[in-house]
Amino acid sequence: MKREKLEDYVLTIPDFPEPGIMFRDITSLIQDPDGLQDAIDGLKDILKDVEFDKVLGLESRGFIFGTPIAYEFKKGFVPVRKKGKLPRETVSAKYELEYGEAEIEIHKDSIEKGEKVVIIDDLIATGGTLEAACRLVEELGGEVACIALVMELAGLEGRKKLEKYDVRTLITYEGK
Repeated sequence: MKREKLEDYVLTIPDFPEPGIMFRDITSLIQDPDGLQDAIDGLKDILKDVEFDKVLGLESRGFIFGTPIAYEFKKGFVPVRKKGKLPRETVSAKYELEYGEAEIEIHKDSIEKGEKVVIIDDLIATGGTLEAACRLVEELGGEVACIALVMELAGLEGRKKLEKYDVRTLITYEGK
């Protein structure tokens, strides 16, 4: 069933994973053919004026949205994965979680000096993972041309960590 707006495909699950949290479930969007197509088309549209050489997607939903964007624009796709998942030489970046720390990696040869990179993911919450991905791009000599996301949880203020970047989203939820 075709819906009027992209956010109509996203289910809100109250009190998950804990009381007071309004969980925005993007799996309901990607399992619907119209929702998935509308999201990909929306990302294509917000990137049409961006000059870039590669698409970088964050594990795992960034792969879902990033790969068709790379295909559409005839660009290479660069996966960013959790530590220990990539087979060749990597560089890594740590970032803070609510309770503890995590680490992501990228192949050392995946971005060349001067390449402009679009980073794609499903969601910006606190911005930690995206900020770490930006550091990886820059460490390899690349430039972050744009960060394109399906959803933003504005109440978690993730944009503050990404102030120096062009961040574009399709849906913004004011809460957390």
